[in-house]
Amino acid sequence: MIFSYKATTKDNNQQSGVLDAPNVDMAIASLQRRGLIILDIKSTDEETLWSKTFSFGQPVKTKETVFLSRQIATMFEAKVSALATFRLLASEAENPKLRKVLTAVTDDLNSGVLISEALARHPEVFTEFYVNMVKAGEESGKISESFTYLAAYLERSNELISKARNALIYPAFVVASFIVVMILMLIYVIPKLSSILKETGQEVPIYTKIVLAMSDLFVNYGIIFLLIIIAVIFFLYRYLKTASGKLSLSHFKLTTPFIKILYEKLYLSRIADNLSTMLTSGIPMVRALEITADVVGNEVYKNILRETSLGVKTGSSISAILFKYPEIPSMMIQMIKVGEETGKLGFILQTMSRFYEREVYNAVDTLVDLIEPAMIVLLGVGVGVLLTSVLVPIYNVASGL
Repeated sequence: MIFSYKATTKDNNQQSGVLDAPNVDMAIASLQRRGLIILDIKSTDEETLWSKTFSFGQPVKTKETVFLSRQIATMFEAKVSALATFRLLASEAENPKLRKVLTAVTDDLNSGVLISEALARHPEVFTEFYVNMVKAGEESGKISESFTYLAAYLERSNELISKARNALIYPAFVVASFIVVMILMLIYVIPKLSSILKETGQEVPIYTKIVLAMSDLFVNYGIIFLLIIIAVIFFLYRYLKTASGKLSLSHFKLTTPFIKILYEKLYLSRIADNLSTMLTSGIPMVRALEITADVVGNEVYKNILRETSLGVKTGSSISAILFKYPEIPSMMIQMIKVGEETGKLGFILQTMSRFYEREVYNAVDTLVDLIEPAMIVLLGVGVGVLLTSVLVPIYNVASGL
């Protein structure tokens, strides 16, 4: 829980801030250990609906975390203390949520908590991967290098994900727009044209009857269709939040033609990049595998990495375990085997990460090149069929007059 407080020192200097603690008693005890006399303390979790909504609408973006990590690394290299660093960054943060988090971290550091422990109390901003990287830096005495690695990793990861997402957003938007336009035509345009056909009493082709029937369905039962679509989306959303739903979506991404190539290389790049970054920072292999499993973003690869972690604990090599899974390319397994035998696994994984990163970019470009002409053909056929089914009978009627 987050508590806001007002307190005074023994010299009558007033202070105020926020504090993260399990309950109010622990918060009071933490402030008293600092030698503060508490004037007022209350939980900020008891917020209004408007403030919660406003806070929810301003999440901490990845680019903000990247910039924050670079600032921390620079200040640590300049020998600025951790407490002064986070206090300064908290005062300059533009995002209200990030400012609140950094203020809480500053208070924790002031009470003697380690940086990694303070960051771990805010998983909505600092992931387990992030916290473990900082912890490894604390243990090795290379804390500034850890934040530099984090900034570089987050930058690469965000650029890669954005590239893949942008490749899919454009065709999805075009297809959705096409569907909306077709529905509007069936509801507003086709009924007016169909009334002309009905007045003539002319026999119409089968494809025209199908289009007119679809138009009648949307006009008369459009609300029912809309409610059904909303219900399907709602239950699908709820299902995808379950374990079986996540696994089904993960399998779908790795088995569907075209997008399979993109997602497979994206996840392999993420796995290699995560492992190489953590191994370079001194995190043990077993722990690196466990953390990567939690942040890879795909249930199939998550299960593979967890099984690999269990196997490494029993003394098996990574390459021998991964050989059992067809989702891992043989080239990657062979490269990992070379890294294990030469003792340069971190370097090999870094090389693999760069390789698959380039492959993702190539896959995105290829996917876009395939989608654009396919969409043009699809849209042309759809509009052509719809207009032909109505305009041809009208033309026949006009020709017969």
